[in-house]
Amino acid sequence: MPEKLNDLLERLKTQQRMLILAIAEHSGLPAGSMLRQVAELENVIAAVEAVAAEEADRARRA
Repeated sequence: MPEKLNDLLERLKTQQRMLILAIAEHSGLPAGSMLRQVAELENVIAAVEAVAAEEADRARRA
């Protein structure tokens, strides 16, 4: 995986993990906005992983 994509992926995962841990600290259900942030990060993480896989496949074929 190209280094820039790997760095981005790590930053996104770190942010998502921090949000999840913050949510876990509170009893009860988390706010909808927090859940949306976690879900949005998950979507972006999946997109970055897909681009990274495409780039790796392209590099193997070259």
